[in-house]
Amino acid sequence: MKVIQLDRLDSAQVAAVLDLASQAGDTDGAYPFSEHVVLHIRHGGEQAAVHLLVRDPDGSLAGYAHVDTTDEVEGAAAELVVHPLRRRHGLGRDLVNAAIDAAGAAGSRSLRLWAHGDHPSAGALAVELGFTRARVLFQMRRSLFAPLPERELPPGVTLRAFEPGRDEQDWVRVNARAFAHHPDQGRWTIDDLRIRMAEPWFDPAGFLLAVDADTGALLGFHWTKVHGQGAHQHDPIGEVYVVGVDPDAQGRKLGGALTVAGLRHLRGAGLDQAMLYVDESNTAAFRLYTGLGFAVWSTDVSYRRSQ
Repeated sequence: MKVIQLDRLDSAQVAAVLDLASQAGDTDGAYPFSEHVVLHIRHGGEQAAVHLLVRDPDGSLAGYAHVDTTDEVEGAAAELVVHPLRRRHGLGRDLVNAAIDAAGAAGSRSLRLWAHGDHPSAGALAVELGFTRARVLFQMRRSLFAPLPERELPPGVTLRAFEPGRDEQDWVRVNARAFAHHPDQGRWTIDDLRIRMAEPWFDPAGFLLAVDADTGALLGFHWTKVHGQGAHQHDPIGEVYVVGVDPDAQGRKLGGALTVAGLRHLRGAGLDQAMLYVDESNTAAFRLYTGLGFAVWSTDVSYRRSQ
């Protein structure tokens, strides 16, 4: 089947892609797209992505790939999905090859291919097409019924909720400092923040800020998130969305205190479980989370191919 390449999707195409992703996620037990890709599909962006579509003869969407060619440092990145009933017909291979061509046409020297859930078939296809395993992202979970350890805020630090219209600039600044070496998180802009603040799940009460009690300076934060509300097909689950500490405040055990405070907030909201994502290479964070009772639930893998 022919792969169609578009610069932007109209509203009907957006709905079809997200419906396809939901069907695949229900079948596989892992959603095929990252949050970044879902937001770009829904809202677009200043720089257009490459959208690759494969349709059945009846016009229904059989497969889709999103190719982001805007990262000049890490190179292009692709995420794709094939309808569960249209697999084993070469559509995934066609989409990956089209993504390789799109990345090359954009001048990218490499292409990263994400396999959410680390399915063996996705890994086998990636290796067969010249990709190598480059990065691993763990999803971890814990029960919120299990006791939480005591992690008190250090002296001189208070906790309050994020206030829209007041805290955006300070948060972007501290987030950039806290994640200066992170391949994704550290580059968030004020627009990236506001897009997420406009999402239905955003709740400032669950966006916890640790501030200096005397100066009010932002020292760290724990942004929580709740999945599965509304029309979703699963029970709600809380997420440790982002925990960050300003480098000048490190060494004061703020990370553990903020994490526990966010988990207590999620439990107080009536949730049973919490989840989070952590990079395999972030051994300090992995130790922190295992020490708080989290265990690996699933794995996402990024494969890389030089052009």
